[in-house]
Amino acid sequence: MQESTTSKAGDFSVRQCRPDDIPSVINVNAVTLPEHYSDYFYYEILKDFPSTFLLAEDQAKVVGYVMCRIEYGLSMTRKFGLAKKGHVISIAVLEEYRNRGIGTALIKQALEEIRKVSGKECYLEVRTTNRGAIELYERLGFKTGSTLHGYYKDGESAFTMAMPL
Repeated sequence: MQESTTSKAGDFSVRQCRPDDIPSVINVNAVTLPEHYSDYFYYEILKDFPSTFLLAEDQAKVVGYVMCRIEYGLSMTRKFGLAKKGHVISIAVLEEYRNRGIGTALIKQALEEIRKVSGKECYLEVRTTNRGAIELYERLGFKTGSTLHGYYKDGESAFTMAMPL
């Protein structure tokens, strides 16, 4: 998969992450999000779910990423039943590259990759105060589910959001 996308601010590409990209992904995470993972966690997700660990580049610079895994469990979009579902673990775009369609492109490509492995739905957690991200997810078809009180390490709550595929 090598997808080129034209954004409002110029060209960027979305592609699968490779092991040598992980330090750049960790940097994007460190400067954009308060949640951080161990280096090992990134490598494990990449090893186990390579098709749904994507990054965005602008002239060979990593400017964003989305990291997903495939899970089996109770459906979040139907009242009853089990589902194979994608879980957006983390998504981030460098501040200076936001509002250019990069986050949208990353999520759309991740959803396509989840569909390819027969995923029937996708879900994520988002800070209740992250209005911009919530609006992006709603535009893409995600619906707000439950509130996870005190979900984040700093005590902030999260909404679960999910959509059928």
